[in-house]
Amino acid sequence: MSTQKSRKKPGPPKLFQAIMFALVVAAVTKELQKDPEDREWHGTVAGFVPYEFRIPTISRFKERVWDPEGEHLLSPHVFGVGWTVNVGRVVALAKERFSD
Repeated sequence: MSTQKSRKKPGPPKLFQAIMFALVVAAVTKELQKDPEDREWHGTVAGFVPYEFRIPTISRFKERVWDPEGEHLLSPHVFGVGWTVNVGRVVALAKERFSD
């Protein structure tokens, strides 16, 4: 008779998943409560958490993920709820730091 140890699956904790699910539901609900012609499918929910449900574009991807000249390290996701790292800014800061 063999016994197996139960292993935790890697990934975000259940509380984090529940919060993210609630934010997605809140954002979609917010948009669906608007008149159809007023729906933008992007904005903020819970006062400060950005959401973006429009189809991603290359220009929006570059603006949010690769913007070395941008002033922020975090920007809204290209698609979804929350923030993403502006990798371009991180690289630019690293170059500045290590070029000295």
